[in-house]
Amino acid sequence: MIVLLRDKKFRFLDTTLRDGEQTPGVSLSPADKVEIATALSDIGVHVIEAGSAVASEGEREAIRLIAQAGLSAECCTYVRALPQDIDCAADAGADSVHLVVPVSDLHIERKMQKTREQVFSMAMNAVEYAKERGLIVELSGEDASRADMEFLRSLYAAGIEHGADRLCFCDTVGVLTPEATAEIIPPLCLAPLSIHCHNDLGLALANTLAALKAGASCCHVTVNGLGERAGNTPLEEVVMALEHLYKVDTGIETRKIYPLSTLVSRLTGVPFATNKPIVGTMAFTHESGIHAHGLFRDSRTYEPIAPELVGRTRRIVLGKHSGSASVKAALTELGYSPNPRQLEEMVKRIKALGDEGRRVTDTDVMAIADAVMLLECRPVISLKQYTVVSGTNVIPTASVTMQVNGKEVTGAATGDGPVDAALRVLQQSVAVAGDIRLEEYHVDAVTGGTDAMVEVTVKLRKDGQTITSRGARTDIIQASVEAVITGMNRLLREYHEKRSTNTD
Repeated sequence: MIVLLRDKKFRFLDTTLRDGEQTPGVSLSPADKVEIATALSDIGVHVIEAGSAVASEGEREAIRLIAQAGLSAECCTYVRALPQDIDCAADAGADSVHLVVPVSDLHIERKMQKTREQVFSMAMNAVEYAKERGLIVELSGEDASRADMEFLRSLYAAGIEHGADRLCFCDTVGVLTPEATAEIIPPLCLAPLSIHCHNDLGLALANTLAALKAGASCCHVTVNGLGERAGNTPLEEVVMALEHLYKVDTGIETRKIYPLSTLVSRLTGVPFATNKPIVGTMAFTHESGIHAHGLFRDSRTYEPIAPELVGRTRRIVLGKHSGSASVKAALTELGYSPNPRQLEEMVKRIKALGDEGRRVTDTDVMAIADAVMLLECRPVISLKQYTVVSGTNVIPTASVTMQVNGKEVTGAATGDGPVDAALRVLQQSVAVAGDIRLEEYHVDAVTGGTDAMVEVTVKLRKDGQTITSRGARTDIIQASVEAVITGMNRLLREYHEKRSTNTD
């Protein structure tokens, strides 16, 4: 299979601007279409189906602009087997037409309310007329996967005799299987044959690859798999499957895939699923500690392709599965160099957030790192436990038990609120070690939501010396206590170090 595909040259017809725009809620302006068409041409797409010229003046304007843009890609437009459709395409300056003709009895009888003979005649007349108008013709069988194959083959053969340049097999409602595709396609390759798949049952990519293996030379695709219902075959997935799995040189500049995908997502207003292959948010994002550890040693352990190949970068998301290797890598990228003890504490806090169902952001990591790296390895003060009571008709009261210079100290205090009570009892409890005053207190919500990470910044003073300290937790009281104790430890340690120096 690899050998068969490797030696072939395939063409790509991108129908993002036609089939992709039929995604419910999507409507592109002519300027939008030109921007996307330019990006498609730059990436190496061979044919751009720019829309349906007969649909509106806006569509015709878009096709005219794309046709006049000097792009290397061929400008194509969708047409029915009707003279007015073909005239609109030719007058708009299109290079080619995707001439779509219903070929299943279901479509012929129910949708068109015609006979096979009538549709056959319409198709031949349309092919001849399009050639008279100077257009390249790709004759396409709509709902081909549910058609009578003898009728379809006869229509294809006659179409070529009447001047059709290319053929197209449309799996309109995504009911093909790779096994059926392998049998159906070879007898239909009477001229260059395209495969056009829809993803209703999730087989668009598999069927497209099966058709290319079986003899098709072109695939119809859309960026991000846009299209009606479940969408069309995604351009990015076909390209990378051919390039990476089958070693085919597609001619597509793969490093432009992600910028193209984000452009289309932005202009259409359709975000891609987070777990979408190649371009989804999570495609190159890792959390698991085991996975991350392997990635740092060799990215191939848990990635089939390097993210740089499609214009992306690898991301490590921290959470309850994160180990020290992934946390350390994230901290290094953010400019932190924790010692082993600090790293251990940071990992502990990140896992705790993950256990709460939180996704830990870079901002969270920075807040945690700032708080932890201010903690001292040999604290003068260590908190054993604290309790805060507050509520309606209750005076906010806090009690603590602390180790201060190796001695256990217990205290209680009231305040204007739970945080105030907690800070008052801390100040009272450390009085045996020195007079420390709280001069400033500031709170920032690091992340949004009711479970936001909060960062508390305090300014403390002792004997004319002032320091600033921080604490970061999801609990404002806990963050406040952490900030104050960290700052007190710094002040007391520096005070004792100065006394020791002066005594010497």
